[in-house]
Amino acid sequence: MSDGDGWVDRVDTAIVEERFLAATGPGGQNVNKVATAVQLRVNVFALGLQPYAYERLKELAGSRMTAGGELLVTARRFRTQEANRQDARERLADLIRSAHVRQARRVKTKPSRAAKARRVDEKKGRSTVKAGRGKVRID
Repeated sequence: MSDGDGWVDRVDTAIVEERFLAATGPGGQNVNKVATAVQLRVNVFALGLQPYAYERLKELAGSRMTAGGELLVTARRFRTQEANRQDARERLADLIRSAHVRQARRVKTKPSRAAKARRVDEKKGRSTVKAGRGKVRID
């Protein structure tokens, strides 16, 4: 498999480890006999990612990233080993590709003086409405 970025072509087999597992779900008796699910284990440090991409990858991967810096991608959607293998590689490529997309920086803004005044006026208005809901006193 090769994507437009070509990162898979540069990754040697020492970085990506494939393991085949017994899958669950559709497949009849075949699912009990053949290990069709694929688990890819990738050493993230060996990929040589930029620091921003590594941080983003950690964020995107969530619980799929181990404390040792390994990324686990498990594919068991299809009935055949090859289809699951292809699916796992595509998902891994998408994950790494989206880790390289830089997020736009958020520019902090402050509310204007007029906006603050409107907010206070609205609060005072609500306060008077709620105060009017109290018990009626006859004085």
